[in-house]
Amino acid sequence: NLNDVNILVVDDDADTREFIAFLLEQYGANVTAVGSADEALAALKQSLPDVLLSDIGMPDVDGCMFMRQLRKLPPEQGGQIPAIALTAYAGEINAKQVLAAGFHKHIAKPVEPSELIEAIANLLETLRCV
Repeated sequence: NLNDVNILVVDDDADTREFIAFLLEQYGANVTAVGSADEALAALKQSLPDVLLSDIGMPDVDGCMFMRQLRKLPPEQGGQIPAIALTAYAGEINAKQVLAAGFHKHIAKPVEPSELIEAIANLLETLRCV
């Protein structure tokens, strides 16, 4: 379960954003959901999440560009937040590009609920052990 885990969801598609937020809240997470990289950067100024989930295919600033911007920030501004990429472009954008941008993991859309929950739990567990 994800009790009291703070998660920032970034996706320009409102339906996907709401579905993921609803799903995560069912597992006890505290979710902030935003529709763009700019909104995400603004949200990060308010509070830092434990995990970031970001869509890759977004207009203006895509997920990889956003992650590269984020990774340039100091840790206290969110530069080291654990991050999972969500993408419908599994074929076009390969995992290497996603990982090179600074994501820890990549999950293909449509998101399989159990896979997403497990990925978040595993990521948090792995990072706690470091």
